Amino acid sequence: MASAANQTAAGLSLSKFSQATDLKKRLWFTLGALVVFRLLSFVPLPGIDPRALNSLFQKTNGGVLDFFNNFSGGALHRMSVVALGVMPYITASIVVQLATSLSPQLEAIKKEGETGRKKLNQYTRYLTVFLTVVQGYFISVGLESWGASSGVSAVVEPGMLFRITTVISLVGGTMFLMWLGEQITSRGIGNGVSLIIMAGIVSQFPTVVSNLLESGRTGSISPLTIIAAFVIAFGMIYFICFMEHAMRRVLIQYPKRQTARGMMQGEKSYLPLKINTSGVIPPIFASSLLLMPLTIAQFAGSHAQGSGRWNDILLSISTALQHGSPLYLSLYAIGIIFFCFFYTAVVFNPEETADNLKRYGGFIPGIRPGKATGDYLDYVLTRITVIGAAYLAAICLVPEAVIKAFGLPQMPLTGTSLLIVVNVTMDTVTQIQSHLLAHQYGDLIKKAKLKGGAQRR
Repeated sequence: MASAANQTAAGLSLSKFSQATDLKKRLWFTLGALVVFRLLSFVPLPGIDPRALNSLFQKTNGGVLDFFNNFSGGALHRMSVVALGVMPYITASIVVQLATSLSPQLEAIKKEGETGRKKLNQYTRYLTVFLTVVQGYFISVGLESWGASSGVSAVVEPGMLFRITTVISLVGGTMFLMWLGEQITSRGIGNGVSLIIMAGIVSQFPTVVSNLLESGRTGSISPLTIIAAFVIAFGMIYFICFMEHAMRRVLIQYPKRQTARGMMQGEKSYLPLKINTSGVIPPIFASSLLLMPLTIAQFAGSHAQGSGRWNDILLSISTALQHGSPLYLSLYAIGIIFFCFFYTAVVFNPEETADNLKRYGGFIPGIRPGKATGDYLDYVLTRITVIGAAYLAAICLVPEAVIKAFGLPQMPLTGTSLLIVVNVTMDTVTQIQSHLLAHQYGDLIKKAKLKGGAQRR
């Protein structure tokens, strides 16, 4: 009986999905855009020797470039036109949001509504171009001398022409990905930038799994260790799903209302406050802020061969902040916690929520409307954000400790990757369900109108 009911429900959902033509168009557009992104990740920069580049990357395996390569879907390893991915855009968004919270002028622009949002987006684009130019120049300079000590050069003809073409190509690739992400958000399903990052991470999963199984076949890793790694990964996925659905429901009471039919009972509702209000933003922001200077230091350090003190400084920075080092993990945890509180304060304003409740007659039992309600919501939000920040930090840092404890090779599949993939998948599925519900309600409204017209006739 139960299995038959489940099959019937699945059949109904599939039938509704087949009838939702707008949803299918959005899904096909999203898939097509992600395919374009993956194809671009295989288009190399002009003047690059792929074989020499691959040998140089093998020597720095497990470093910051390998970690950055995970977010770009292997584009950095191939040094493609989208090697920088959307990280410059994310960094620019961080800077603009921080500046908005600190500058009264930008805060006033933000309060202008849609016009202000467009202005801030334009500032973000300008800053994205600037950051991409800076990163692209350091990458081009570093590529010219990377591996010079070993007699291997990844650049066919070094010089100013190569630097200019590299910067232009990287700026064009990053801006195209930014535009593609905006198109996915408006014409597809889900958040475009998040989906592009997720597509890059998911594309590395087969390589990670095959390398892990190959290590087990050769005997470098025991079969029990491989099984434990998979069990831990599935356990983390379950824990992420559980925490992303966790919330604190604040009771909201509305007074009794007088209507034409008499006195109506006072209504009760709940204000849902998610434990993790900021989603995947803190890990992405923290990692992008750490990866940008590290990438510049690594490439600039390779260019600074023989420059004495400057080379030693860059080498010390790259070594101290190497992916997986104690300093790197400490700064990463601090960045996650900071952006948890910062982004939560950006997306949820307790005072504004308290004013809206007061305007519509709602109140929290035992709390006076107005400022007292705002203070109470801020108190509750701060407490649950502490839990959310600890959860995000644990998810992103515990796998690093597990890798060291079990002696696993440094893999690009980390807690940050799982967190991004699970969150983006859940958000996309939620949007798909919303479109299906909207399509179902639209059909019900059409049927009601047809029946009403038939009855009038």
